[in-house]
Amino acid sequence: MQFHHHGYVSGDPRVQPAAGVGIDRPDELPAEVDVLIVGTGPAGMITAAQLSQFPGITTRIVERRPGRLAIGQADGIQARSVETFQAFGFAERIIAEAYRITEMAFWKPDPSDPSRIVRAARAVDDEMGISEFPHLIVNQARVLDYFAEFMANSPARLRPDYGYEFQGLTVDGEGEFPVKVTLAHTAGEREGEERTVRAKYVVGADGARSKVRQSIGCTLAGDQANHAWGVMDVLAVTDFPDIRTKCAIQGEAGSILLIPREGGHLFRMYVDLGEVGAEDGRAVRNTTIEQIIATANDILHPYTLDVRNVAWHSVYEVGHRLTDRFDDVLPEHAGSRTPRVFITGDACHTHSAKAGQGMNVSMQDGFNLGWKLGHVLEVRSPESLLGTYSAERQVIAKNLIDFDKEWSTLMAKKPEEFEDPSELEDFYVRTAEFPAGFMTQYAPSMLIAEPTHQELATGFPIGKRFKSAPVVRVCDANPLELGHQAIADGRWRIYVFADAPAAGAGSRVAEFADWLANAPDSPIAATPEGLDRDAWFDVKVIYQQGHTEVDINAVPAVFKPEVGPFRLTYLEKVYGVDPKADIFEQRGIDREGAVVVVRPDQYVANVLPLTATGELAAFFAGNQRARRAETV
Repeated sequence: MQFHHHGYVSGDPRVQPAAGVGIDRPDELPAEVDVLIVGTGPAGMITAAQLSQFPGITTRIVERRPGRLAIGQADGIQARSVETFQAFGFAERIIAEAYRITEMAFWKPDPSDPSRIVRAARAVDDEMGISEFPHLIVNQARVLDYFAEFMANSPARLRPDYGYEFQGLTVDGEGEFPVKVTLAHTAGEREGEERTVRAKYVVGADGARSKVRQSIGCTLAGDQANHAWGVMDVLAVTDFPDIRTKCAIQGEAGSILLIPREGGHLFRMYVDLGEVGAEDGRAVRNTTIEQIIATANDILHPYTLDVRNVAWHSVYEVGHRLTDRFDDVLPEHAGSRTPRVFITGDACHTHSAKAGQGMNVSMQDGFNLGWKLGHVLEVRSPESLLGTYSAERQVIAKNLIDFDKEWSTLMAKKPEEFEDPSELEDFYVRTAEFPAGFMTQYAPSMLIAEPTHQELATGFPIGKRFKSAPVVRVCDANPLELGHQAIADGRWRIYVFADAPAAGAGSRVAEFADWLANAPDSPIAATPEGLDRDAWFDVKVIYQQGHTEVDINAVPAVFKPEVGPFRLTYLEKVYGVDPKADIFEQRGIDREGAVVVVRPDQYVANVLPLTATGELAAFFAGNQRARRAETV
């Protein structure tokens, strides 16, 4: 973490100095905003958190509730999400309070007495080492709390505006703020009173019954699986031996997905309530908590469940639905106009809760969109950048729904319906990379290059998330994870993997560094005057030698930028290999060197040789504007 570069900081360094709209931020919701986000769920909050790093942009996030969420329905945090939390600065703290999933147990009817269940198998949660981060269980409300803290400590000093319900919007295309939004107060002396806000862009993160989605003419299309589940968060006394282990339980009376919760006592059960006929008329929604508990006891036989306290419960029917677009641009207008309204999370894709994907995929929606809005509004990038949000995320949501259909169908099967008794656990292990969040791979676009030079860094597939690896920082000999040094500040990352010489003249990396620092077509040349040279592009160099073999004074200056008003030399962007885990070997990086370009949302955008300066310039010319100091 970089601080003191503007002078000595004696307080919490996570509290960034207020800047721009964060200085004397008004409590009252303004009449005009750059971005209005509707809904403080995971998708809305991560979008707001990312935009809070752009102090020149007026962002507000409204919520119909009068205050913070007390208890959330989502609880599963996949490893990709924990990676994302690392970028927002709270991974370590949320890991400390969460329940950590290390394995999953599979229970089935005893072949000698099918009325009884027995443990049939155990599966390691991440036996392939997909990520250095764990799979967690923690209340959704705590995730939102951490994002709220990040927002409040950011330069824009962003915080939710509670007590506003979205009523409708129109896009009239007039003036600087073309979206007219009608809100209604839901609490206090002004309850029921309507007010209007005009915005440049609106983000609908208002859930499965999204009014923002309705306002732009999108509908969720898909099917109901006609299968109901009761879900409950409870405190109970039980003799079931795996009550603190994630379990898939299949008994004669149905199935249970058991999810231990944080805190050592609470756990969640998804209890199979069976198929629902078309004539049911949603009557299954009236199933009582007592009936859910009784069904759970039937499934768990010979074990018993004595529920002492119910924190929350609900009944739902599995449904898989998706919108065909995630913004307000109709197919016939694609490419001819800029999106002004976007939808994220449950507003555009719904599925079962049992794969633990809802909150996780929703947050990636918001992370994808947030920095793009920031770059367009700061005039870093052309407006066409915004069209990539729907193009990228709609495909990912479709893949999720296809996966969830298969998983939820397997979970609903009766034991005798499986052709192979180990089919459920085999599927869980075989597909582990998908629910963990690491199968996302964006297609070539203005933001994702063709894999022309992929062989130079085979462990960093273009379009997939940047998978971290160990390195050692040269200036202080600290062993670190390279990917963990990238924070969610809206900057592009350029990782320069050096050729054989440790530093100095006569190497490809030295020639590349000279071009990067001085060429007019270098991406760094677009950085406005008055900002630090690394304000828009975070450039790091990784040498093939150990840290003791790298002369920090011989390292090119572009990797040691001058920062802050005192023009201090920042030395923490220079790395050597970790002798226990050489990143060049681990990630298949060519010993002749390579450049790996990573987007602000942590996805690999390009892989190039050190000599391909023209290709790098052309890539950024496609998604960045020309030098524009006068516009910022």
